[in-house]
Amino acid sequence: MNDASFFLYSSTLKDMEIVLLAVGKTRTGFVIEGINEYVSRLKRYIPFSFIELPDIKTTKVTTPDMQKSSEGEIILKKIVPSDYVVLLDERGVEYTSTAFAAWMQRQMASGRKRLMFVIGGPYGFSEAVYQRADAKLSLSKMTFNHEMVRMFFIEQVYRGMTILRGEPYHHD
Repeated sequence: MNDASFFLYSSTLKDMEIVLLAVGKTRTGFVIEGINEYVSRLKRYIPFSFIELPDIKTTKVTTPDMQKSSEGEIILKKIVPSDYVVLLDERGVEYTSTAFAAWMQRQMASGRKRLMFVIGGPYGFSEAVYQRADAKLSLSKMTFNHEMVRMFFIEQVYRGMTILRGEPYHHD
């Protein structure tokens, strides 16, 4: 990485916060440990918050659309108008780790105050959440457990920060 891009990274670092918003609680021990490890590492580079929203109480008559709608209302309450909202969605854009790091650098340079990534519930997002989103990101064409996606994503944000700093964590 050249000195100009490092300057861009370091000069915008404190100006933006990254938030990961996820529907449901993380319950699996090794996933919780992984999340905590990467959040701890990541906070050395950029303000980062991981927010878990409560699971929606469902009944036998709750349809997937009803559940998505209820989750969507809770998600939308956490978003402020100035947030740049990125849904983690199977139909989103896929990046290599290096390309994702470059994308994050562009977001930091944009002057945005908060970059909000959202992981939906088991049925995805409501139409209202899709309409509010600014972008969609896919981690893979494969389907992952919702808890593990949290850890994978946080690790990728950390990896991106180390790429931008020219640190030896990532190997091409």
